[in-house]
Amino acid sequence: MPMTSKERVLTALASQEPDRVPINYSANADINRRLHEHYGLTTDQHLELLDILGVDFRGTGAGYTGPKLHENPPDRRVDDWGIHTRWVEHESGGYWDFCDFPLKDADLETIENWPIPNPDDFDYSQIYDGCVRNREYAIHAGGAGTGDIINSAGMIRGMEQVLVDLITDDEAGLRWIDRRTDVLLEITRRTIEAAKGEVDFLWMGEDLGTQDRPMISLDLFRRHIRPRHQRFIDMAKSFDLPVIIHTCGSSSWAYEDFIEMGMNGVDTLQPEAVNMSPRYLKDTFGGRLAFHGCISTAGPVAYGTPEEVVADVRDTLEIMMPGGGYLLSPTHQLQDNSPTENVVAMYEAAKKYGVYV
Repeated sequence: MPMTSKERVLTALASQEPDRVPINYSANADINRRLHEHYGLTTDQHLELLDILGVDFRGTGAGYTGPKLHENPPDRRVDDWGIHTRWVEHESGGYWDFCDFPLKDADLETIENWPIPNPDDFDYSQIYDGCVRNREYAIHAGGAGTGDIINSAGMIRGMEQVLVDLITDDEAGLRWIDRRTDVLLEITRRTIEAAKGEVDFLWMGEDLGTQDRPMISLDLFRRHIRPRHQRFIDMAKSFDLPVIIHTCGSSSWAYEDFIEMGMNGVDTLQPEAVNMSPRYLKDTFGGRLAFHGCISTAGPVAYGTPEEVVADVRDTLEIMMPGGGYLLSPTHQLQDNSPTENVVAMYEAAKKYGVYV
């Protein structure tokens, strides 16, 4: 019998076989624009686009309603945490890149006094009704930045400084990490509570690898990352929710720890990174972790033909589908250099070849 999107995703997250492989979508603004044009949709018909693509996921969250905490320097965007970004052009478009790193040299006193959002200053009142409207889909709280330490701290202290913080147990750097973790954990808890049982799983994140090696040692992961991640996992499990984590680069070296911690699935899964191929992941962790991703945004969808995209999707499905536990998605947001016809081919192939007989 056909499953609802919610049933389909939860079955896959339990490392079992659903009726078809769940499908997810993430893309830059220009990809969104082109897909809307391709399918004859207006710019406000994004939910219609998701349904055409066969997307089984929806997210929920609370919007910030508090005071403005940081001023915007010229030619910069500044978010509620004080993270700066600047617009960078490239040959196929542009993006907002992190810059300035205002807490790079901050001492403990500066860290303690830096304005950050208060969990009280978020609007949780719309969460339940929004979840009910999307009840047939798999609804997640959180996202790739929830619980994330290295990447998010690097946005405001600089990546090099964050790695130094972790290696040297720097008091100021670790205090920033804990201030942010405490706030995000409370916002996430209140979000799940406000949904009144309508949230299906928690999404969190941590970038742990470069393309060919770990970003930090396993010892460092266990000293600083694992205990902070465990707080989010334990909170989700108190609501009986599965947890999936975004892990960029060569990250499978941490997956045995994730399994011990109660993680249900891993996301991104760049197949070109070391020990991240679909075959390696399936053979090593299949049945113990679910896999979300694997369709590389730096592979055929960006540089190949539609036929090569279809072949890539089919090859991935043939490896990942047996026994269940696979959720098809691009590894990151589809980038502006991906031809429209390749993106369309990806999703058409997922729907055609991802069906369990």
